[in-house]
Amino acid sequence: MQLNSIAVLGGGPGGLYAARLLKLSHPQAQVTVYEQGDPDKTFGFGVGLASRTQRNLNSADSASLDGIVAASRSHEMSMRVDDDTVVLAHGDLLAIGRATLLQVLQHFAEDAGVELRFNERRSVADLDADLIVAADGISSATRTELADEFKPQVDTGEGLYLWCGTDFALPSAIFVPATTAHGTFVAHAYPYADDRSTFLIETDEATWRRAGFDKTTEQTPAADSDQTSLDYLQDAFSDVLQGHPLIGNRTRWLQFRTIYCGSWHTRNIVLLGDAAHTAHYSIGSGTKLAMEDAIALDRAVLAADNLDDAFDAYELERRPAVDHLQSIAGRSMLWWESFPDRMSTMPVAQLMLAYMTRAGKVAVGRFAESAPEVARQGLAAYGNVDVTDVPAPADLVDWILARPLVYGEKRFDSRLAPDALRTEPSTQQLDFGSTSAWGESANQLLDSVPTAETYWLTGPNDRDAVLGRAEFAERLRRRHTGVVVIAVPSNLRADAADALVSERTDLVALGG
Repeated sequence: MQLNSIAVLGGGPGGLYAARLLKLSHPQAQVTVYEQGDPDKTFGFGVGLASRTQRNLNSADSASLDGIVAASRSHEMSMRVDDDTVVLAHGDLLAIGRATLLQVLQHFAEDAGVELRFNERRSVADLDADLIVAADGISSATRTELADEFKPQVDTGEGLYLWCGTDFALPSAIFVPATTAHGTFVAHAYPYADDRSTFLIETDEATWRRAGFDKTTEQTPAADSDQTSLDYLQDAFSDVLQGHPLIGNRTRWLQFRTIYCGSWHTRNIVLLGDAAHTAHYSIGSGTKLAMEDAIALDRAVLAADNLDDAFDAYELERRPAVDHLQSIAGRSMLWWESFPDRMSTMPVAQLMLAYMTRAGKVAVGRFAESAPEVARQGLAAYGNVDVTDVPAPADLVDWILARPLVYGEKRFDSRLAPDALRTEPSTQQLDFGSTSAWGESANQLLDSVPTAETYWLTGPNDRDAVLGRAEFAERLRRRHTGVVVIAVPSNLRADAADALVSERTDLVALGG
Protein backbone atom coordinates (compact mmCIF):
# COMPACT_ATOMS: atom_id res chain seq x y z
CA MET A 1 0.00 0.00 0.00
CA GLN A 2 1.27 3.48 -0.88
CA LEU A 3 1.34 5.87 2.10
CA ASN A 4 2.57 9.39 1.50
CA SER A 5 1.95 10.80 4.97
CA ILE A 6 1.66 9.31 8.46
CA ALA A 7 0.80 11.36 11.55
CA VAL A 8 1.35 10.09 15.07
CA LEU A 9 -0.42 11.79 17.96
CA GLY A 10 1.61 11.38 21.14
CA GLY A 11 5.35 11.35 21.69
CA GLY A 12 5.43 8.64 24.35
CA PRO A 13 7.32 5.36 23.89
CA GLY A 14 4.54 3.76 21.82
CA GLY A 15 4.14 6.71 19.48
CA LEU A 16 7.88 7.20 18.93
CA TYR A 17 8.47 3.49 18.37
CA ALA A 18 5.55 3.21 15.94
CA ALA A 19 6.81 6.25 14.03
CA ARG A 20 10.28 4.74 13.61
CA LEU A 21 9.00 1.35 12.49
CA LEU A 22 6.51 2.87 10.04
CA LYS A 23 9.17 5.18 8.59
CA LEU A 24 11.58 2.28 8.12
CA SER A 25 8.82 0.29 6.38
CA HIS A 26 7.63 3.29 4.29
CA PRO A 27 10.74 5.38 3.64
CA GLN A 28 8.93 7.48 1.01
CA ALA A 29 6.28 8.64 3.51
CA GLN A 30 6.43 11.81 5.57
CA VAL A 31 6.11 10.57 9.16
CA THR A 32 5.43 13.22 11.80
CA VAL A 33 5.01 12.89 15.56
CA TYR A 34 2.98 15.57 17.32
CA GLU A 35 3.61 15.85 21.07
CA GLN A 36 1.93 18.52 23.18
CA GLY A 37 4.68 18.44 25.82
CA ASP A 38 8.29 19.56 25.94
CA PRO A 39 10.96 17.03 24.80
CA ASP A 40 12.96 17.56 27.99
CA LYS A 41 10.07 17.12 30.42
CA THR A 42 8.21 13.97 31.27
CA PHE A 43 6.24 12.55 34.15
CA GLY A 44 6.97 9.24 35.81
CA PHE A 45 10.06 7.40 36.91
CA GLY A 46 11.33 4.02 35.72
CA VAL A 47 9.93 1.66 33.10
CA GLY A 48 10.44 -2.11 33.34
CA LEU A 49 11.16 -4.39 30.38
CA ALA A 50 10.82 -8.13 30.93
CA SER A 51 12.75 -10.69 28.89
CA ARG A 52 9.86 -11.57 26.55
CA THR A 53 9.35 -7.90 25.70
CA GLN A 54 13.06 -7.57 24.96
CA ARG A 55 12.87 -10.53 22.58
CA ASN A 56 9.91 -8.97 20.76
CA LEU A 57 11.69 -5.63 20.43
CA ASN A 58 14.84 -7.34 19.23
CA SER A 59 12.98 -9.14 16.45
CA ALA A 60 11.32 -5.94 15.30
CA ASP A 61 14.26 -3.53 15.51
CA SER A 62 17.46 -4.71 17.16
CA ALA A 63 19.21 -1.34 16.78
CA SER A 64 16.79 0.59 18.98
CA LEU A 65 16.70 -2.26 21.50
CA ASP A 66 20.49 -2.12 21.75
CA GLY A 67 20.18 1.59 22.51
CA ILE A 68 17.58 0.92 25.19
CA VAL A 69 19.59 -1.88 26.81
CA ALA A 70 22.73 0.26 26.87
CA ALA A 71 20.87 2.89 28.92
CA SER A 72 19.09 0.40 31.19
CA ARG A 73 19.88 -1.23 34.50
CA SER A 74 19.38 -4.93 35.25
CA HIS A 75 18.09 -6.10 38.59
CA GLU A 76 16.89 -9.07 40.60
CA MET A 77 13.50 -9.33 42.28
CA SER A 78 12.72 -9.84 45.97
CA MET A 79 9.85 -9.93 48.43
CA ARG A 80 10.10 -9.03 52.09
CA VAL A 81 7.63 -9.34 54.95
CA ASP A 82 8.95 -8.22 58.33
CA ASP A 83 12.50 -9.64 58.54
CA ASP A 84 11.87 -12.50 56.10
CA THR A 85 13.17 -11.95 52.55
CA VAL A 86 13.45 -14.06 49.41
CA VAL A 87 15.36 -13.04 46.29
CA LEU A 88 14.84 -14.22 42.71
CA ALA A 89 17.99 -14.05 40.60
CA HIS A 90 16.41 -12.79 37.36
CA GLY A 91 19.31 -11.18 35.52
CA ASP A 92 17.15 -10.49 32.45
CA LEU A 93 14.91 -7.91 34.15
CA LEU A 94 15.71 -4.41 32.91
CA ALA A 95 14.51 -0.98 33.96
CA ILE A 96 15.16 2.39 32.36
CA GLY A 97 14.18 5.91 33.34
CA ARG A 98 11.16 7.09 31.37
CA ALA A 99 12.94 10.32 30.38
CA THR A 100 15.98 8.32 29.24
CA LEU A 101 13.80 5.92 27.25
CA LEU A 102 12.13 8.83 25.50
CA GLN A 103 15.51 10.35 24.62
CA VAL A 104 16.67 7.04 23.15
CA LEU A 105 13.48 6.60 21.12
CA GLN A 106 13.51 10.23 19.97
CA HIS A 107 17.05 9.72 18.68
CA PHE A 108 16.16 6.55 16.79
CA ALA A 109 12.97 8.07 15.36
CA GLU A 110 14.87 11.07 14.03
CA ASP A 111 17.66 8.83 12.77
CA ALA A 112 15.05 7.00 10.65
CA GLY A 113 13.81 10.31 9.22
CA VAL A 114 10.79 10.96 11.45
CA GLU A 115 9.92 14.62 12.08
CA LEU A 116 9.30 15.33 15.79
CA ARG A 117 7.15 18.35 16.58
CA PHE A 118 6.91 19.21 20.27
CA ASN A 119 4.69 21.67 22.12
CA GLU A 120 2.00 21.16 19.51
CA ARG A 121 -1.44 20.07 20.62
CA ARG A 122 -3.23 18.53 17.64
CA SER A 123 -6.44 16.57 17.18
CA VAL A 124 -7.39 14.24 14.38
CA ALA A 125 -9.55 17.01 12.93
CA ASP A 126 -6.41 19.14 12.45
CA LEU A 127 -4.53 16.51 10.48
CA ASP A 128 -4.49 15.68 6.79
CA ALA A 129 -2.57 12.40 6.59
CA ASP A 130 -3.08 9.05 4.90
CA LEU A 131 -2.69 7.26 8.26
CA ILE A 132 -3.24 8.70 11.74
CA VAL A 133 -1.91 6.75 14.72
CA ALA A 134 -3.45 7.92 17.99
CA ALA A 135 -0.96 7.05 20.73
CA ASP A 136 -2.18 9.82 23.01
CA GLY A 137 -2.31 7.88 26.25
CA ILE A 138 -4.76 6.78 28.88
CA SER A 139 -6.68 10.06 28.71
CA SER A 140 -6.72 9.94 24.91
CA ALA A 141 -8.46 12.97 23.40
CA THR A 142 -8.87 10.98 20.18
CA ARG A 143 -10.73 8.19 21.94
CA THR A 144 -12.92 10.74 23.72
CA GLU A 145 -13.68 12.78 20.59
CA LEU A 146 -14.63 9.67 18.61
CA ALA A 147 -16.22 7.71 21.45
CA ASP A 148 -19.22 6.72 19.32
CA GLU A 149 -16.87 4.95 16.92
CA PHE A 150 -14.34 3.48 19.35
CA LYS A 151 -16.99 2.55 21.98
CA PRO A 152 -14.73 2.81 25.04
CA GLN A 153 -15.50 1.29 28.44
CA VAL A 154 -13.60 2.22 31.59
CA ASP A 155 -13.53 0.08 34.75
CA THR A 156 -12.06 1.69 37.86
CA GLY A 157 -10.30 -0.38 40.53
CA GLU A 158 -11.09 -0.03 44.21
CA GLY A 159 -7.54 0.31 45.51
CA LEU A 160 -5.43 3.47 45.36
CA TYR A 161 -1.83 3.91 44.27
CA LEU A 162 0.75 6.59 43.67
CA TRP A 163 4.01 6.74 41.72
CA CYS A 164 7.08 8.28 43.30
CA GLY A 165 10.82 7.67 43.38
CA THR A 166 13.97 8.00 45.44
CA ASP A 167 17.52 9.17 44.83
CA PHE A 168 19.44 5.91 45.19
CA ALA A 169 19.50 2.51 43.53
CA LEU A 170 17.86 -0.25 45.50
CA PRO A 171 19.89 -3.49 45.58
CA SER A 172 17.02 -5.25 43.78
CA ALA A 173 13.38 -4.86 42.92
CA ILE A 174 11.33 -5.45 46.05
CA PHE A 175 7.73 -6.02 47.09
CA VAL A 176 7.40 -4.95 50.69
CA PRO A 177 4.46 -4.01 52.95
CA ALA A 178 4.52 -1.39 55.71
CA THR A 179 1.86 -1.50 58.40
CA THR A 180 1.06 1.82 60.07
CA ALA A 181 -1.48 2.99 62.62
CA HIS A 182 -3.92 3.55 59.74
CA GLY A 183 -3.44 0.28 57.86
CA THR A 184 -1.11 -1.43 55.41
CA PHE A 185 0.66 0.07 52.40
CA VAL A 186 2.52 -2.08 49.87
CA ALA A 187 5.49 -0.85 47.82
CA HIS A 188 6.54 -2.19 44.43
CA ALA A 189 10.00 -0.67 43.98
CA TYR A 190 12.92 -1.21 41.62
CA PRO A 191 16.17 0.53 40.58
CA TYR A 192 16.39 2.04 37.11
CA ALA A 193 19.60 4.10 37.30
CA ASP A 194 22.70 4.35 39.48
CA ASP A 195 21.00 7.05 41.55
CA ARG A 196 17.29 6.41 41.07
CA SER A 197 14.59 3.90 41.97
CA THR A 198 10.87 3.83 41.29
CA PHE A 199 8.49 3.47 44.24
CA LEU A 200 4.90 2.54 43.46
CA ILE A 201 2.86 2.40 46.66
CA GLU A 202 -0.70 1.17 46.99
CA THR A 203 -3.32 0.72 49.68
CA ASP A 204 -7.04 0.12 50.18
CA GLU A 205 -9.58 2.90 50.33
CA ALA A 206 -10.31 2.51 54.05
CA THR A 207 -6.63 2.89 54.97
CA TRP A 208 -6.30 5.82 52.54
CA ARG A 209 -9.19 7.61 54.22
CA ARG A 210 -8.03 6.84 57.77
CA ALA A 211 -4.67 8.38 56.94
CA GLY A 212 -6.42 11.51 55.69
CA PHE A 213 -5.23 11.10 52.13
CA ASP A 214 -8.71 11.66 50.71
CA LYS A 215 -8.31 15.24 51.92
CA THR A 216 -4.71 15.68 50.74
CA THR A 217 -5.67 14.32 47.32
CA GLU A 218 -8.46 16.86 47.07
CA GLN A 219 -6.19 19.69 48.22
CA THR A 220 -3.24 18.92 45.90
CA PRO A 221 -3.30 20.90 42.60
CA ALA A 222 -3.03 18.77 39.46
CA ALA A 223 0.47 20.04 38.64
CA ASP A 224 1.84 19.41 42.15
CA SER A 225 2.73 16.40 44.29
CA ASP A 226 0.94 15.31 47.46
CA GLN A 227 3.83 16.11 49.78
CA THR A 228 1.90 15.15 52.92
CA SER A 229 1.49 11.60 51.60
CA LEU A 230 5.13 11.47 50.49
CA ASP A 231 6.36 12.52 53.96
CA TYR A 232 4.09 9.94 55.64
CA LEU A 233 5.20 7.12 53.32
CA GLN A 234 8.85 8.12 53.57
CA ASP A 235 8.58 7.47 57.29
CA ALA A 236 6.58 4.24 56.79
CA PHE A 237 9.21 2.80 54.41
CA SER A 238 12.25 4.36 56.12
CA ASP A 239 14.06 1.03 56.50
CA VAL A 240 13.76 0.28 52.78
CA LEU A 241 14.71 3.84 51.86
CA GLN A 242 17.82 3.74 54.07
CA GLY A 243 17.49 7.40 54.98
CA HIS A 244 16.76 8.62 51.44
CA PRO A 245 13.73 10.75 50.57
CA LEU A 246 10.72 9.91 48.45
CA ILE A 247 10.58 12.18 45.41
CA GLY A 248 7.39 13.25 43.68
CA ASN A 249 6.63 14.20 40.09
CA ARG A 250 3.00 15.22 39.90
CA THR A 251 2.56 12.43 42.44
CA ARG A 252 -0.96 11.96 43.71
CA TRP A 253 -3.24 9.07 44.66
CA LEU A 254 -5.09 7.44 41.77
CA GLN A 255 -7.37 4.50 41.13
CA PHE A 256 -6.33 2.30 38.24
CA ARG A 257 -8.50 2.57 35.13
CA THR A 258 -8.79 -0.47 32.88
CA ILE A 259 -9.78 0.69 29.41
CA TYR A 260 -11.49 -1.44 26.78
CA CYS A 261 -12.58 -0.33 23.31
CA GLY A 262 -15.14 -2.00 21.08
CA SER A 263 -13.02 -1.01 18.09
CA TRP A 264 -9.44 0.22 17.84
CA HIS A 265 -9.89 1.92 14.47
CA THR A 266 -12.19 4.07 12.43
CA ARG A 267 -11.70 5.59 8.98
CA ASN A 268 -7.91 6.17 8.68
CA ILE A 269 -7.40 6.46 12.44
CA VAL A 270 -6.05 3.69 14.67
CA LEU A 271 -5.53 3.61 18.43
CA LEU A 272 -2.32 2.32 19.99
CA GLY A 273 -1.23 1.58 23.56
CA ASP A 274 -3.07 3.12 26.51
CA ALA A 275 -5.38 4.95 24.12
CA ALA A 276 -6.81 1.56 23.09
CA HIS A 277 -6.39 -0.50 26.26
CA THR A 278 -4.72 -0.63 29.66
CA ALA A 279 -3.64 -3.48 31.93
CA HIS A 280 -2.77 -3.23 35.61
CA TYR A 281 0.86 -2.28 36.28
CA SER A 282 1.45 -5.36 38.45
CA ILE A 283 1.42 -7.66 35.40
CA GLY A 284 3.17 -5.52 32.78
CA SER A 285 3.75 -1.93 31.81
CA GLY A 286 1.75 0.17 29.41
CA THR A 287 5.03 0.86 27.65
CA LYS A 288 5.41 -2.84 26.83
CA LEU A 289 1.89 -3.08 25.43
CA ALA A 290 2.23 0.08 23.37
CA MET A 291 5.55 -0.93 21.81
CA GLU A 292 4.24 -4.40 21.01
CA ASP A 293 1.14 -2.78 19.46
CA ALA A 294 3.49 -0.73 17.29
CA ILE A 295 5.22 -3.87 16.05
CA ALA A 296 1.91 -5.49 15.09
CA LEU A 297 0.57 -2.33 13.47
CA ASP A 298 3.68 -1.83 11.35
CA ARG A 299 3.61 -5.46 10.26
CA ALA A 300 -0.09 -5.27 9.35
CA VAL A 301 0.22 -2.01 7.40
CA LEU A 302 3.23 -3.32 5.48
CA ALA A 303 1.43 -6.51 4.44
CA ALA A 304 -2.01 -5.13 3.54
CA ASP A 305 -3.34 -3.58 0.34
CA ASN A 306 -5.48 -1.01 2.16
CA LEU A 307 -5.95 0.47 5.64
CA ASP A 308 -9.17 -1.41 6.40
CA ASP A 309 -7.43 -4.74 5.88
CA ALA A 310 -4.39 -3.53 7.80
CA PHE A 311 -6.44 -2.43 10.78
CA ASP A 312 -8.42 -5.67 10.79
CA ALA A 313 -5.17 -7.67 10.75
CA TYR A 314 -3.72 -5.49 13.52
CA GLU A 315 -6.68 -6.10 15.80
CA LEU A 316 -6.83 -9.78 14.88
CA GLU A 317 -3.23 -10.20 16.01
CA ARG A 318 -3.22 -7.97 19.07
CA ARG A 319 -6.68 -8.35 20.60
CA PRO A 320 -6.25 -11.95 21.83
CA ALA A 321 -2.94 -11.08 23.49
CA VAL A 322 -4.33 -7.90 25.04
CA ASP A 323 -7.57 -9.58 26.16
CA HIS A 324 -5.54 -12.33 27.81
CA LEU A 325 -3.23 -9.85 29.51
CA GLN A 326 -6.16 -7.73 30.71
CA SER A 327 -7.78 -10.85 32.16
CA ILE A 328 -4.74 -11.91 34.16
CA ALA A 329 -3.96 -8.28 35.03
CA GLY A 330 -7.42 -7.98 36.55
CA ARG A 331 -6.74 -11.01 38.73
CA SER A 332 -3.36 -9.62 39.68
CA MET A 333 -4.85 -6.25 40.61
CA LEU A 334 -7.38 -7.89 42.93
CA TRP A 335 -4.64 -10.07 44.45
CA TRP A 336 -2.60 -7.01 45.34
CA GLU A 337 -5.63 -5.14 46.63
CA SER A 338 -6.18 -8.01 49.07
CA PHE A 339 -2.48 -8.57 49.83
CA PRO A 340 -2.65 -7.43 53.49
CA ASP A 341 -5.16 -10.22 54.17
CA ARG A 342 -2.64 -12.92 53.32
CA MET A 343 0.78 -11.52 54.17
CA SER A 344 0.74 -12.91 57.73
CA THR A 345 -0.64 -16.36 56.86
CA MET A 346 2.34 -17.81 54.97
CA PRO A 347 6.14 -17.74 55.11
CA VAL A 348 7.46 -15.30 52.54
CA ALA A 349 8.80 -18.02 50.21
CA GLN A 350 5.34 -19.57 50.04
CA LEU A 351 3.86 -16.10 49.63
CA MET A 352 6.16 -15.68 46.63
CA LEU A 353 4.62 -18.86 45.17
CA ALA A 354 1.17 -17.35 45.71
CA TYR A 355 2.34 -14.16 44.02
CA MET A 356 3.81 -15.93 41.00
CA THR A 357 0.67 -18.06 40.48
CA ARG A 358 -1.83 -15.32 41.39
CA ALA A 359 -3.19 -14.75 37.87
CA GLY A 360 -2.90 -18.17 36.23
CA LYS A 361 0.03 -17.02 34.07
CA VAL A 362 2.85 -18.94 35.77
CA ALA A 363 2.40 -22.44 37.21
CA VAL A 364 4.32 -23.74 40.21
CA GLY A 365 6.29 -26.19 38.05
CA ARG A 366 7.46 -23.47 35.70
CA PHE A 367 8.43 -21.22 38.59
CA ALA A 368 10.33 -24.08 40.22
CA GLU A 369 12.40 -24.46 37.05
CA SER A 370 13.37 -20.78 36.96
CA ALA A 371 13.78 -20.21 40.72
CA PRO A 372 14.37 -23.65 42.30
CA GLU A 373 15.72 -22.47 45.65
CA VAL A 374 12.82 -20.14 46.46
CA ALA A 375 10.27 -22.61 45.10
CA ARG A 376 11.64 -25.44 47.26
CA GLN A 377 11.43 -23.27 50.37
CA GLY A 378 7.82 -22.36 49.64
CA LEU A 379 6.85 -25.93 48.76
CA ALA A 380 8.54 -27.26 51.88
CA ALA A 381 6.45 -24.84 53.96
CA TYR A 382 3.30 -25.99 52.19
CA GLY A 383 4.08 -29.69 52.58
CA ASN A 384 5.56 -29.35 56.09
CA VAL A 385 8.72 -31.17 54.97
CA ASP A 386 12.41 -30.46 54.65
CA VAL A 387 13.49 -28.71 51.44
CA THR A 388 15.43 -31.83 50.48
CA ASP A 389 12.14 -33.76 50.30
CA VAL A 390 10.66 -31.51 47.60
CA PRO A 391 10.75 -33.34 44.25
CA ALA A 392 11.84 -32.12 40.80
CA PRO A 393 9.54 -29.69 38.95
CA ALA A 394 8.17 -32.42 36.66
CA ASP A 395 6.80 -34.32 39.67
CA LEU A 396 5.43 -31.37 41.63
CA VAL A 397 1.75 -31.54 40.69
CA ASP A 398 1.37 -35.14 41.89
CA TRP A 399 3.42 -34.39 45.00
CA ILE A 400 1.32 -31.32 45.88
CA LEU A 401 -1.94 -33.23 45.48
CA ALA A 402 -0.62 -36.11 47.58
CA ARG A 403 0.30 -34.04 50.66
CA PRO A 404 -1.74 -34.92 53.75
CA LEU A 405 -3.75 -32.27 55.55
CA VAL A 406 -4.46 -31.99 59.26
CA TYR A 407 -7.27 -29.52 59.88
CA GLY A 408 -8.27 -29.31 63.53
CA GLU A 409 -9.44 -32.79 64.45
CA LYS A 410 -9.77 -33.85 60.83
CA ARG A 411 -7.04 -35.62 58.89
CA PHE A 412 -6.99 -36.16 55.14
CA ASP A 413 -4.51 -38.55 53.55
CA SER A 414 -4.11 -36.26 50.53
CA ARG A 415 -5.43 -32.96 49.17
CA LEU A 416 -7.96 -34.84 47.05
CA ALA A 417 -11.31 -34.52 48.78
CA PRO A 418 -13.05 -37.86 49.50
CA ASP A 419 -16.29 -38.22 47.51
CA ALA A 420 -18.23 -39.01 50.67
CA LEU A 421 -17.32 -35.60 52.12
CA ARG A 422 -19.57 -33.83 49.63
CA THR A 423 -22.78 -35.39 50.92
CA GLU A 424 -22.07 -35.23 54.65
CA PRO A 425 -24.73 -33.29 56.60
CA SER A 426 -22.08 -30.82 57.80
CA THR A 427 -21.05 -29.92 54.22
CA GLN A 428 -22.41 -26.78 52.61
CA GLN A 429 -22.48 -27.08 48.80
CA LEU A 430 -22.10 -23.83 46.88
CA ASP A 431 -22.41 -23.23 43.16
CA PHE A 432 -20.11 -20.41 42.12
CA GLY A 433 -20.90 -19.59 38.52
CA SER A 434 -19.02 -16.30 38.18
CA THR A 435 -15.47 -15.81 36.94
CA SER A 436 -15.04 -12.84 39.30
CA ALA A 437 -14.50 -13.58 42.96
CA TRP A 438 -14.77 -9.89 43.84
CA GLY A 439 -17.90 -8.68 42.09
CA GLU A 440 -21.18 -7.77 43.73
CA SER A 441 -22.69 -11.24 43.21
CA ALA A 442 -19.63 -12.82 44.84
CA ASN A 443 -19.89 -10.43 47.79
CA GLN A 444 -23.56 -11.28 48.25
CA LEU A 445 -22.85 -15.00 48.15
CA LEU A 446 -20.03 -14.65 50.66
CA ASP A 447 -22.27 -12.69 53.04
CA SER A 448 -25.04 -15.29 52.80
CA VAL A 449 -22.93 -18.40 53.41
CA PRO A 450 -23.89 -20.14 56.68
CA THR A 451 -21.40 -21.65 59.10
CA ALA A 452 -20.42 -25.20 58.14
CA GLU A 453 -17.67 -27.75 58.74
CA THR A 454 -17.00 -28.10 55.00
CA TYR A 455 -17.65 -25.90 51.97
CA TRP A 456 -17.74 -27.61 48.59
CA LEU A 457 -17.58 -25.20 45.64
CA THR A 458 -18.71 -26.24 42.17
CA GLY A 459 -19.33 -24.37 38.94
CA PRO A 460 -18.41 -24.27 35.23
CA ASN A 461 -15.36 -26.22 34.07
CA ASP A 462 -13.67 -23.61 31.86
CA ARG A 463 -10.34 -22.32 33.15
CA ASP A 464 -11.44 -18.75 33.90
CA ALA A 465 -14.29 -20.10 36.02
CA VAL A 466 -11.96 -22.46 37.90
CA LEU A 467 -9.49 -19.64 38.62
CA GLY A 468 -12.36 -17.46 39.83
CA ARG A 469 -13.63 -20.31 42.01
CA ALA A 470 -10.21 -20.66 43.62
CA GLU A 471 -10.09 -16.94 44.35
CA PHE A 472 -13.54 -17.07 45.92
CA ALA A 473 -12.44 -20.09 47.95
CA GLU A 474 -9.60 -18.02 49.38
CA ARG A 475 -12.05 -15.34 50.46
CA LEU A 476 -14.26 -18.03 51.99
CA ARG A 477 -11.30 -19.51 53.93
CA ARG A 478 -10.62 -16.11 55.47
CA ARG A 479 -14.25 -15.61 56.46
CA HIS A 480 -15.04 -19.08 57.86
CA THR A 481 -13.18 -21.86 59.66
CA GLY A 482 -14.54 -24.84 57.73
CA VAL A 483 -12.56 -26.92 55.25
CA VAL A 484 -12.89 -25.50 51.72
CA VAL A 485 -13.02 -27.76 48.65
CA ILE A 486 -13.13 -26.62 45.02
CA ALA A 487 -14.17 -28.80 42.10
CA VAL A 488 -11.57 -28.79 39.32
CA PRO A 489 -11.72 -30.72 36.03
CA SER A 490 -8.94 -33.27 35.66
CA ASN A 491 -7.36 -31.46 32.74
CA LEU A 492 -6.63 -28.50 35.05
CA ARG A 493 -4.67 -30.45 37.67
CA ALA A 494 -1.83 -27.93 37.50
CA ASP A 495 -4.22 -25.12 38.41
CA ALA A 496 -5.51 -27.24 41.29
CA ALA A 497 -1.93 -27.63 42.54
CA ASP A 498 -1.34 -23.88 42.28
CA ALA A 499 -4.48 -23.18 44.31
CA LEU A 500 -3.38 -25.59 47.04
CA VAL A 501 0.19 -24.32 47.35
CA SER A 502 -1.06 -20.74 47.47
CA GLU A 503 -3.60 -21.59 50.22
CA ARG A 504 -6.56 -20.51 48.13
CA THR A 505 -8.23 -23.79 49.01
CA ASP A 506 -7.70 -26.67 51.45
CA LEU A 507 -8.73 -29.55 49.18
CA VAL A 508 -9.67 -30.14 45.56
CA ALA A 509 -12.14 -32.50 43.92
CA LEU A 510 -10.80 -33.64 40.55
CA GLY A 511 -13.07 -34.94 37.82
CA GLY A 512 -15.36 -34.03 35.00
